[in-house]
Amino acid sequence: MTEPTRDRPRQVTLAGWLLMIGSGLVVVLVYQRVAGLHSLETQAAVDRFLSEPPGSDLGLSSDAVITLMRTLAMVTGGCAAAAAILGYQVLQRSRAARLVVTVLAVPLFFAGLVTGGFLTSVVAASATILWLQPARSWFDGTTAPERRTASAPSASPVPPASSAPLAPTAAMPPVAQPAIHAATPPPAGGPAPRPRIVVLACVLTWVCTAATIVALVASAVVLAISPDEMLDQVHRDSPELAQQGISDDLLIAATYLLIAGVVIWCLSAAVLAVLVLRRVDWARIVLIVSAVTAAALCLLGTVMGAILLVLPLLASVLCAALLVRPEARQWFARRDAL
Repeated sequence: MTEPTRDRPRQVTLAGWLLMIGSGLVVVLVYQRVAGLHSLETQAAVDRFLSEPPGSDLGLSSDAVITLMRTLAMVTGGCAAAAAILGYQVLQRSRAARLVVTVLAVPLFFAGLVTGGFLTSVVAASATILWLQPARSWFDGTTAPERRTASAPSASPVPPASSAPLAPTAAMPPVAQPAIHAATPPPAGGPAPRPRIVVLACVLTWVCTAATIVALVASAVVLAISPDEMLDQVHRDSPELAQQGISDDLLIAATYLLIAGVVIWCLSAAVLAVLVLRRVDWARIVLIVSAVTAAALCLLGTVMGAILLVLPLLASVLCAALLVRPEARQWFARRDAL
């Protein structure tokens, strides 16, 4: 039985580095784009777009276009930050990372049009390379099929060096046979000790998700009891909402929907942390992606003035950094080798 090659193909190495570098540059561009959304240059460009077809046929105001651009930028930044981490995991031969980065490449490509589209196209092309040969065989642990070439004329068989018959040897008595299998030491058994960094990452996940859920539930209760305070604050921050026909009932429904979505996200992260403690490698990859996405969104929120998001930002970065350390990767790799 032949052992599959362990050498990483050059295509995988190139794709992994393009994922990390390209996604990192996309995050930088998103940061610059969000910081300059309210500049005079951006406002003039939006007004120029809305004054001519097809922009004039959309029926949107300049504030609505800027809000849409901010949303697309946040989606692009979150997907790019996750793809940068997954690019490193791809180089470690993680099939789960290859699958997740391929899924993220789709919204990253379309939402990345807000940053120009070139770098996001590079990231999407890099994810596609991971499914071609010989990368596909490397991830599957098999030998890549050889390319068909013109068959060379077969050489004449070389005669053996000596055709003389070998002298018969006396049979060794059964007592003298060495006990090869008995001398072979048995494989070491027992589960490997769980690294402390994995436990710390899971505890950070549970603490942050619990605190976020409590804060969101409290906000939902306050909104149900006295919605006027929240509506007054929203109208003070965005007075153009009333002109766009967005009613107060729609704002309240959207807020409840947002709270429910984030609560489901937090519960999913908590479940992933449980699976990580149970040594499930794909759960570690997905939890890293979740933490990096949360860190990117918190970073964009901090840039826009939400200073309280600094704490979950630091916790998300620390959680992702702990789960990508060599001790954590080796612990999960030993599970797969059993």
